[in-house]
Amino acid sequence: MNATARQRIVVGLSGGVDSAVSAWLLKRAGHEVVGIFMKNWEDDDDSDYCSSNVDFVDAAAVADVIGIELEHVNFAADYKDRVFAEFLREYEAGRTPNPDVLCNAEIKFKAFLDHALRLGADKIATGHYARVRALADASCPAGERFELLKGLDPAKDQSYFLHRLTQAQLARTLFPVGALKKTEVRALAEQIGLPNAKKKDSTGICFIGERPFREFLSRYLSHEPGPMLDEHGRELGRHVGLSFYTIGQRQGLGIGGIRPRGPAGPAGPAGLAGHDGESSDGRDGGKAPARTGLHEPWYVAAKDLAHNALRVVQGHQHPWLQSTALEASDCCWVAGHPPAAGQYGVKTRYRQADSPGTLRLLGHDGGPAGFALNFAPPHLQWAVTPGQSAVLYDGEVCLGGGVIERAAVPVLDATPLRLPAPPPPRRRAVANTRRASRRFVA
Repeated sequence: MNATARQRIVVGLSGGVDSAVSAWLLKRAGHEVVGIFMKNWEDDDDSDYCSSNVDFVDAAAVADVIGIELEHVNFAADYKDRVFAEFLREYEAGRTPNPDVLCNAEIKFKAFLDHALRLGADKIATGHYARVRALADASCPAGERFELLKGLDPAKDQSYFLHRLTQAQLARTLFPVGALKKTEVRALAEQIGLPNAKKKDSTGICFIGERPFREFLSRYLSHEPGPMLDEHGRELGRHVGLSFYTIGQRQGLGIGGIRPRGPAGPAGPAGLAGHDGESSDGRDGGKAPARTGLHEPWYVAAKDLAHNALRVVQGHQHPWLQSTALEASDCCWVAGHPPAAGQYGVKTRYRQADSPGTLRLLGHDGGPAGFALNFAPPHLQWAVTPGQSAVLYDGEVCLGGGVIERAAVPVLDATPLRLPAPPPPRRRAVANTRRASRRFVA
């Protein structure tokens, strides 16, 4: 971190090791550092899954070791209005939102930033693995233009979640650990003697914790069971509600033991063999599992809202999971305007390697109408999911992105939905059984 004049910097202390080391680095650099603990969820804060009380105790212990003040601020109302309400609307519409992206834009770098400025802060800091670069630019109001860069640790880079930040927000933001690797952060924490040096990283939904996701959503969303259909229209099982599934999901489908047959072959509940025992997030991030042939896992390929049907396919490389293009809206560009049309690195999910895609702006300069991205073999995009973010990069520079509206999957788009035929009436079969019973008694 470059040496600068002494500033008053408000750090978001989450109770985790990354924000703790960030605060220590700023204090060591000679800045006046104040910690803020953000409480952003209250509905069931005393449960086993939402650990804000424990996190606050950890943050307080860190502040004591570093020697800084710590303030507890409640942003729960802002979170519900700005993040959680939109989160539920997206799920109701059959999409899969990314609450961490919206939480960063609306809470950590808006509500938190506004509060810090009221406290007289020159800047804010968080423990994100990303970087900000200031470039001289006479055309900008302050004579500087800011770029959002990837964190230097490729395994921890969080620029994907920060792509909606604006020039005004970046001008006031520091990411002290963005130039470090996670192993270095852990080592520093132990060297300093921070009480949370070995604390496990949080992997749950932003500010809601690591609770069972389907159970959590069922409290807020209406849901109707329906058929789970393969590419031939055969019903392999029943889903519990389309909102609980996402494109590319393979865990929790309950059809891991069904073998593929031809279009006319039978399939049904008798073929069920329970869960396939895959990773806890339900998706594999685009990495193909080692299994092949009849034992390949099943994946969610599409959600048919009109028929309340979940369409599933077998095999990671199934054509229904390969997208040649996507369209995105609700765009945010770090520079304040979209990049020129052309080829860029693209991420359609977190921790995905940049994939080459060709940008085409839609409408007026890529504004409300958004943009389109095209992908050519061998870089077709796997399990592109409406509601997630498509983020563009020029090397290490994050340019911004938008929310995925739709994906082009030529094979799937050309395949009409075949609903299974209703079962034949059972009345006659019951009558015949009764007659046979009477004959047996006689």
